[in-house]
Amino acid sequence: MSGDSAPINLTNHFLIAMPGLEDDIFSKSVVYVCEHGPRGAMGLVINKPADIGLIALFDKVELPLSRPDLADGIVFHGGPVQRDRGFVLHEPIFSQSDKPEQSLYASTLTIPGGLEMTTSRDVLEALSGGSGPRKVLVSLGYSAWAEGQLESELGENAWLTVDADQSIIFDTPVADRYDKALQLLGLQAWMLSTQAGHA
Repeated sequence: MSGDSAPINLTNHFLIAMPGLEDDIFSKSVVYVCEHGPRGAMGLVINKPADIGLIALFDKVELPLSRPDLADGIVFHGGPVQRDRGFVLHEPIFSQSDKPEQSLYASTLTIPGGLEMTTSRDVLEALSGGSGPRKVLVSLGYSAWAEGQLESELGENAWLTVDADQSIIFDTPVADRYDKALQLLGLQAWMLSTQAGHA
């Protein structure tokens, strides 16, 4: 590998779909990148609601939901991969073990500088019991890119990228997340051409 171009790492960034990206899943989407490295990337779409609420999802997994703050919560389409599997994006929760950076849950990806993503049932059980992370986004499915695929899409102007802002994930109304993510770049949707071009 030549040393003239360092590989980019978009972990803990947003991917913001350009208007020319007309795929059903990714059109006008904002993706939170959980992992990006030489072997590819994975992330969760944070602004595409599924047709199921959190209470119904918890019913499906036979757990009550005892968190009044989540009673009106919605579930998101995280992406086209493993759409029958749950992914919980949440603020970091550390165990009280000897390793202060060890997550409380069995299967958690700690995102450097960012959030945690848990796929094990124990996080749902914690939420069901009235505890668990205070801020959560629950999705079904995830988005994935093979080695070099995301870089190729970036080269085709399919995505804009910006450092992730947790307030957009957890505190911004779903309908406003795309525009708020663009505002992080000083942009508004009308400024973006539907025609991808190269200078």
